[in-house]
Amino acid sequence: MDKYFESKRILVTGGCSGIGRGVVLELWRLGANVVALSHQAKNLEKLRSEYPSIEIACVDVRDWDKTRGVVDSLGVFHGLVNCAGVGLMEPFLECKPTTFDESITINTKAILNITQVVAKKMINNNIKGSIVNISSQASKAGLKDHVAYCASKGAVDAMTRVMAIELGPYGIRANTVNPTVVLTDLGREVWADPNKAQEMKSKIPLGRFCEVQEVVDVIIFLLSDKASMINGVQMPIDGGFLAT
Repeated sequence: MDKYFESKRILVTGGCSGIGRGVVLELWRLGANVVALSHQAKNLEKLRSEYPSIEIACVDVRDWDKTRGVVDSLGVFHGLVNCAGVGLMEPFLECKPTTFDESITINTKAILNITQVVAKKMINNNIKGSIVNISSQASKAGLKDHVAYCASKGAVDAMTRVMAIELGPYGIRANTVNPTVVLTDLGREVWADPNKAQEMKSKIPLGRFCEVQEVVDVIIFLLSDKASMINGVQMPIDGGFLAT
């Protein structure tokens, strides 16, 4: 797998924190030329100061035209990880249109926008690339207070299946990973209440939450030629949550 990434250029959105940062650093370790895209300017600069060979791009993915221009200016990629996302929690009966719109704009619409640009360049350069979209177990199961988030991630799964069908003939694969709760810094904060955490863990047969590296490893596999016949799947990383 090390040799596979040595000559590859890969874009990771949400690349300076959480799962995205984990993916960026693992790809860097495996020899890829990585570009980390985010709206968090300070975190991007910190990443570049620690790893000068990692490229950075700063843009708010809610801005369709600006994002499109920035991604286009970055050139050609062999792989794309759409990791930028937001989790806005409100009960179904209280969910505001702004909450729903923000969730769809960042979690779903931005993937459409960025992937269109990257995939067109893959096609024009005859690159048989790989696209990995970060979804969630929330796309497959209803979760209390997650109506906007569940809807946005369900749309990611559906969109990815269409990507697989339409991009597959060009040799471009598209898949999602669908983790349970992941212990990023934010994840640890959100699930710090032991009672709240235990309620969720009780639904996971392995009895624990997911570590960042456990998600990163699956993303790296899907990006690589080790997964050359995997296309259009949703890969749970949930300790069996969806099996119950």
